Amino acid sequence: MTREKILIVQHMEWEGPGGHLLRALEEVRVPWEVAEAWRTPLPSLEPFAALVVLGGSPNVDQEEEFPYLRGLKAMIRETLASGRAYLGFCLGHQLLGHILGCRVGPLPQKSIGFVTGHLTARGRVHPVFKALPQRFRLFKWHGQGVHLPLPRGLSILATSPAAKVEALGLLDNPKVVGVQFDNHADARDAATWLAHAREWALAGSGVEPDQLLAQARKEEESMGKLFRQFLHNFLQVAGLI
Repeated sequence: MTREKILIVQHMEWEGPGGHLLRALEEVRVPWEVAEAWRTPLPSLEPFAALVVLGGSPNVDQEEEFPYLRGLKAMIRETLASGRAYLGFCLGHQLLGHILGCRVGPLPQKSIGFVTGHLTARGRVHPVFKALPQRFRLFKWHGQGVHLPLPRGLSILATSPAAKVEALGLLDNPKVVGVQFDNHADARDAATWLAHAREWALAGSGVEPDQLLAQARKEEESMGKLFRQFLHNFLQVAGLI
């Protein structure tokens, strides 16, 4: 059976695949499906060549509050064991780290808005970051993250002052990557997220809403361009284009 589809796992009704991600997928014409994990059982992984897991409100250890996390963790393990490609954003990144033995928990400060991150030495030679600049802007929406030290076999691919582990990968498998940032989201997504999670986002983050939205509009074109390159790289590594 030829697998050429992507399964995208969504955790919350209002936090779906971001505008940059949707436009990038349309551009390369790779078929995809969304699994609404909080609403319906996860589908079989069999038809899919890659698994993309988005961000959301749950923490990796909240299986009692969010029972679907048990099945999702099993699906991520199946993805890794079967040799399929995996890309995790935010919570998807944290779930990957958790499954691979990393410590995941609260960061010293919630990270909301835009920061500048940079690729590490390993990140600069990783195929998923091919043709991206060493320093680039990150859109952040999280209070937890992957903590150091990483277990053997993993490497930090990108870092920033806001989070030591902005991206991680497997030393022996470039098809598996997690990124803490949400660069798949565009300015419209930023406004939607702020509308639905304003109290949480603003509490302790030091963010001013109008400035955040203005910055999102300012960053939109350049971030979209870099994200399309990033996703193109991932799909190439996954063997989908």
